[in-house]
Amino acid sequence: MPHRSAGRRFAADLRHAATSLFRLAPAPAPRWAIGLRAAIAMAVPIAAMTLLGRPDLGFQAATGAFVALYGTHLPVRERARVVPFVAGGLVLAAVLGALAGPSPVATLVGLAVVAITAAVAMFGFAVGPPGPLFVVLVYGLSAHIVASGADAATYVAAVACGILFSSLVSLAPLMLRSRRRRAARPLREVLPGPSWPPAERLLVARVALVTVVGIGVGLLVDPDRAYWIVGAAIAVVGVAADRRAAFIRGLHRMIGTILGVGVYLLLAPLPIPALWLALLLGGLQFTIELFVVRNYALALVFITPLVLLLTGAATGAVDTVAVATERVVDTLAGAVLGAVSGLLHARDDPAG
Repeated sequence: MPHRSAGRRFAADLRHAATSLFRLAPAPAPRWAIGLRAAIAMAVPIAAMTLLGRPDLGFQAATGAFVALYGTHLPVRERARVVPFVAGGLVLAAVLGALAGPSPVATLVGLAVVAITAAVAMFGFAVGPPGPLFVVLVYGLSAHIVASGADAATYVAAVACGILFSSLVSLAPLMLRSRRRRAARPLREVLPGPSWPPAERLLVARVALVTVVGIGVGLLVDPDRAYWIVGAAIAVVGVAADRRAAFIRGLHRMIGTILGVGVYLLLAPLPIPALWLALLLGGLQFTIELFVVRNYALALVFITPLVLLLTGAATGAVDTVAVATERVVDTLAGAVLGAVSGLLHARDDPAG
């Protein structure tokens, strides 16, 4: 009887995850301003450096745009207390990735250290979404781009400039006097901690687990792809200490990525000039922010081509079909890891 009951609960979780693919959850607040800031942070560095004759540096700088995705749930004065720490973490991740890139062994060791350290910090100080994901992604992209032949110092300088620009864009609402007048909590309340209650400790344990196992899987397929497997798994872990959320995000990650690869295969062969590609990536980023809190799979239809196009443009080397195939395999592996790690949560755990 207990086994039958557990099987019914598992089937109910899977049904709930499947039906969630076809639902648009209500947005907690209007997202257009968040999307606009994220789009500007992505598109402007590419466009500016293209006009200056160095589009490659623009695409590299655009990897720093992810800082604009943090603290979006906070009033801008409180966000101003959080963004410098996130920006510093992303710069450090880029530096470590660039240093480790030439050595496959150092890259994998660094991936484990960066992922677990980022999880400890993000969950310990309640930074909120999107959690440690983009620290890991910036590290992995940095290692991959430098290993592909980019000069490490030039690359880090470009990313640091992109992170600085993205930080300024994120805090641009401070220019409005009405926003500056609003009361703001002190830093110790905006980033409480360090503290790791049971739910947060379990999230850190899940990140550590999927990182170690993901690196092992990467060693079997291709060490250079381990960061994508680990990143996909950490994206599924998210910031929710909840078993059902893990199943939902895992399924959404798989379906959304497969559809997103289809979009990538349609776009990648097109001879898109750099300025138009800047607008395209900005449009994708804007659309992502509109849907990421409403339907994760739908957001991934746009996230996947954005990351693949950006990585390909930053390295200057794209084998469209090979890249698409690898990303599907890597994402499926990572999504399964992230979803299975959700079994560490008791069924009755509340979503965090």
